[in-house]
Amino acid sequence: MIRWFYFFSKGLCWIVFRLLWRFQVAGGIENVPATGPVIVACNHVSYLDPVALGIALQRPLTYLAKKQLFDIPVLGPVITALGTYPVDRESGGLTALRAAVRVLKEGRCVGIFPEGTRNLTGTAEEKGGAALLAALSGAPVVPAAIGGTRDAKRFAQIRVIYGEPIVVKAERRGAEALEPWTAEIMRRIRDLEAQLAVGRKA
Repeated sequence: MIRWFYFFSKGLCWIVFRLLWRFQVAGGIENVPATGPVIVACNHVSYLDPVALGIALQRPLTYLAKKQLFDIPVLGPVITALGTYPVDRESGGLTALRAAVRVLKEGRCVGIFPEGTRNLTGTAEEKGGAALLAALSGAPVVPAAIGGTRDAKRFAQIRVIYGEPIVVKAERRGAEALEPWTAEIMRRIRDLEAQLAVGRKA
């Protein structure tokens, strides 16, 4: 049921995004492994980003969401059917981290936004969650970038691009040891953003 509903919803969203925003994959889709655990880490400026990031993929993209959303009529059943994983944020970040590791151990593809929230100004500081999650699970990180969702109300074209996988190798899991990996993940995301910007001007 979940798989059928996910791909039905994805197909519907693909049509809407193509009609309204001329949605386009700018490249790199082959960088996302077809099977096995993988983390897709992306920039985040709009509520449309989770949809745009996943509709181009041939496999389901799993997100973690606060458990309160699952109690909302209509929304709760929908995100449950889409395979979204509930997390109790009041229990702290460790609970969410364990949940994400568990999902990856099941061989699933997890979407994550390293900035932690929508970065409307471009100045938000990246979090170390993606690097830590990769170190704990052994899953590669595929950097990605989305362009155009900030101007979606003006019907600007929405484009997404996926970069080459990053394998995080760290002997220690502390913030200091993982900081270079966090910086590298964000550097790759920014590079992909720049590629989208150049393509938009071309």
